[in-house]
Amino acid sequence: MAHAQNGEQLSPKEAAAWNDAEWTKLTAEPGGVDFLEVEVADRPALWIVPKGATHDRVIFYIHGGGFVGGSIYTHRKMIAHLAKATGCRALAISYDYVHQGRHYPAQRNQAVDAFRWLLDQGIEPRHIAGAGDSAGVTILFGALLVSRDRGLPLPAAIISISGWYDLAASGASYQSNSQKDLFFQKGTVEWLAGMVLAGVDPRDPYASPLYADVAGFPPIFLQAGGNETLLDDSRIFAERARTAGVDVRIDVFPQMLHSFQMMAGRAPEADDAIGRFAAWVRPKLGLPGTESNAS
Repeated sequence: MAHAQNGEQLSPKEAAAWNDAEWTKLTAEPGGVDFLEVEVADRPALWIVPKGATHDRVIFYIHGGGFVGGSIYTHRKMIAHLAKATGCRALAISYDYVHQGRHYPAQRNQAVDAFRWLLDQGIEPRHIAGAGDSAGVTILFGALLVSRDRGLPLPAAIISISGWYDLAASGASYQSNSQKDLFFQKGTVEWLAGMVLAGVDPRDPYASPLYADVAGFPPIFLQAGGNETLLDDSRIFAERARTAGVDVRIDVFPQMLHSFQMMAGRAPEADDAIGRFAAWVRPKLGLPGTESNAS
């Protein structure tokens, strides 16, 4: 829990605001990008539009933050780096936080509504890439599973940044990386999951993608930091998705921590990661480019 300068403990809402203010400093401001506020399914959203971008291709992005922080504004610069490298627009959507009294599956359902809104704008599914980081990946996969159940088409590709796939926190990397990733300790993650789920089974496949049947899903590119405690979330999910017949790529970046891509424009490792995503997803969206095989 964050503390104010006078040493007093902050409320979850105050801590989220404090963390968000610090979070925005991580990413360099990208040039040549417009940010347009819009209402999507009765919620604030942000169109991120690089100069010269193709308008009929879209990255549908859900930000992370453990369901208690992060926003379309804390992540706008990182998403803009990804959209700019890809050469298309991005739509960053918002959802309710736990400290607003909203628990899962409220966030997932809001994402389903936003995805349906995007389809209603006439954007073809084959021209959409779903993307997210951390808890945003949790929400994204839950939303796509529900969309599939309802007969909606799925996007052409999925981009995953340090995905939180297992709300049961069962991965061995919580122990093996516990001295390298001091923030995302097992107890902290279990505490967050408990608040988010409010009694829902953490192995519910609609809440924890690790336990979902993703057969028939589009190609997925996962990235994770080699030093993050959530590393096994991505590793094990990649194995299970591949076994289900999904085209999966996973790149693990040595010595990197959770969602290090937020340092885009300031760290070469983050820029490399963004470049790999862009090179991979462009052909999936029908844009010119050759996939990079670096890993």
